[in-house]
Amino acid sequence: MSLVALPSTSKDDDRRPRPRKPPRTRTASPGDPMASTADATPDANALDEEIAALEAEAATLRKALEVQCSTILSSGTVPVASPSSATLISRHRQLGARSAQQHAYMQQCSYRTCTPVTAFKVHDPDPCAVDGGHVLGLRFEVMSRGQFLQPYYLMLNRPFSHAKHHLRVHRHTIPPGVPLAGLAARYLPAPANYPGDEAQQQPQQHLDGLARALRREIMRYHNRLGVSADLRRRLGLHEKTPADVSANSVVEVGIADIEAKQIKLTWADERSGRLVMDDDGNVLKFVVFGGQGRDWDTAKKLFGKYDRMEDIARKLQEHGAGD
Repeated sequence: MSLVALPSTSKDDDRRPRPRKPPRTRTASPGDPMASTADATPDANALDEEIAALEAEAATLRKALEVQCSTILSSGTVPVASPSSATLISRHRQLGARSAQQHAYMQQCSYRTCTPVTAFKVHDPDPCAVDGGHVLGLRFEVMSRGQFLQPYYLMLNRPFSHAKHHLRVHRHTIPPGVPLAGLAARYLPAPANYPGDEAQQQPQQHLDGLARALRREIMRYHNRLGVSADLRRRLGLHEKTPADVSANSVVEVGIADIEAKQIKLTWADERSGRLVMDDDGNVLKFVVFGGQGRDWDTAKKLFGKYDRMEDIARKLQEHGAGD
């Protein structure tokens, strides 16, 4: 019986390292998804690192901002630099009031350019003149329709021996429709006859206030005159001929009082009307009189509560062309 030799299976043989097979090389095709994932992995890692760095920097900046805010709030200059809402409202009101004052000042400068007031000195040659013949003159310029009209003059002197600085109206060329006497009594009150030390209680005079008020009244007077002239021009009374006149046409427009606050109208059928204006030339009332008395229907047709002079002129034109 023959014996067959078997291979040795000792433990030393099991511990002996076996040669490894080389890894298989796999050629990636252009459409292989595994290849694209492997290529994108480095870019994603770089982005993650950059995002982490930015988040860390943002956290550091937040901490620095908190520290700076706490430092500023704890300092003593914060109440001055950060006023309350009431203070801001007060400042806004002050700025608004200042802006309104500046607007009024600019308007006043423009007004003075068109209607200036000039002061000058005059010597009265009369040997018996008071105050040695010294006279203070004021010249008021008036502009109408882009042209300067004839100026008005006001002469003042100082006739009071016990109040040498008080003025009085001496001569003037102011139109009678301007209330010069009332303005002079208001702004240039006559001194009282106080004896001795009571002379300091004399009423104060305001020449500047008189000049302003008088200039305003003169301009109002000329504005009222201009309203009458504009109404005549609007109705075409300078161009109408007798053939163009109808029974409802206005044939005459003129000033009815010395203050130029009333305008008289006359129709072709002998009706008459009155326009009553305020100091600024705004229409307050309009009445019409016919052969039977007051014509209420025509007055209501021609004048409304809030109508201006332009509206009345338009209605007069329509009323005249309607017949």
